[in-house]
Amino acid sequence: MIYLDNAATTWPKPRGTAAAIAEVLSSRGANPGRGSYRMAELSSETVYQCRCRAAAFFGAKAPENVIFTPSCTHSVNYVLKGVLSAGDHVVISDLEHNAVTRPIMQLTKKGVQFSIAHVHECDPEATLAEFRRKLRVNTRLIFCTHASNVFGIKLPIREIGQLAHRNGILFGIDCAQSAGTAELDLSTLEADFLCMPAHKGLYGIMGLGLLIIHCDRKLSTVIEGGTGSLSGVNIQPEFLPDRFESGTMNVPAIAALDVGLNFIASVGRERLEAHEMSLVCRAYDALASIPECRLYTARPDCESHVPLLSFNIGDIPSDEAGRLLGEREIAVRAGLHCAGEAHRAMGTQSGGTVRICPSVFTSTEEIDTFVQAVKEITNARGLDQCN
Repeated sequence: MIYLDNAATTWPKPRGTAAAIAEVLSSRGANPGRGSYRMAELSSETVYQCRCRAAAFFGAKAPENVIFTPSCTHSVNYVLKGVLSAGDHVVISDLEHNAVTRPIMQLTKKGVQFSIAHVHECDPEATLAEFRRKLRVNTRLIFCTHASNVFGIKLPIREIGQLAHRNGILFGIDCAQSAGTAELDLSTLEADFLCMPAHKGLYGIMGLGLLIIHCDRKLSTVIEGGTGSLSGVNIQPEFLPDRFESGTMNVPAIAALDVGLNFIASVGRERLEAHEMSLVCRAYDALASIPECRLYTARPDCESHVPLLSFNIGDIPSDEAGRLLGEREIAVRAGLHCAGEAHRAMGTQSGGTVRICPSVFTSTEEIDTFVQAVKEITNARGLDQCN
């Protein structure tokens, strides 16, 4: 199988991932932070090692500012619901995933207001002007995706962060499609919150997310419970990371993430990004030469896009095109990609798109085979219509 659905979750995983998980299950399977015996200490070491590696990777202030959550969606909810309350206003973009739009719609029932800023592809100044125009006196937060999970379009997060902080506004980023591939360094980036999954560009496994807090603002909690600390009191701890890590942690997934972060560091993030972008551009150029194919963005580049691509094949519904590619053992994602707002912005809301996304493990030959499959589908559909 040719796997091009890496925007949903990367596969395969780096060598050593399965062994790290097996090691946790065989000899580090105790509950971390809740025992003084050796196996519990080893489990805690696994968690702390990954926390330190993630902090260094993203330029966090300290390891305790890295919060492990059940998913990126949970991380986003922690920020939105931890910052916003009745009467507050938040600005988002028109390329957001449902992980952002749905919590905000729920918050409107509690008196939160929101505005949507239009993103201009390849024009950061115009995009920044859109965000600036949406600010109000009661704006408490700007929260936006770093890159669209459907079209790969990057937002100018550095400039948006500066805009937010000049106006005393908090800034949070959904890094689901950029973490591990694009540059995200909090030592130079003006952001207060980064939200991301472990199982995509960080090459971990499903069931784990990260929330990196880079400000002194105390978020309200969404979930409370046992943390292994201050067990004699009924109030959630104030200090990080315990304030947001209630319940037993997913230590096998944390061990897998540690392998993924080390793998990216060994390959080199820039090298990884360049490889994936070269494959996306190869696919883009080939699809652009097929008259029946519709592309929706400019030719991707690392400045304005992350390495993923959406397209359609003539009038074939995206779901049908995805099925036809699947029959040829090519895995893609088709439909609305849990991002109705992005499809409305790009005019593809009626049928969605077919999306491909390579990984570091994808080869040039696999991209060429994918393109050939698209040509076969177009040719077959042309023959059917003639008959």
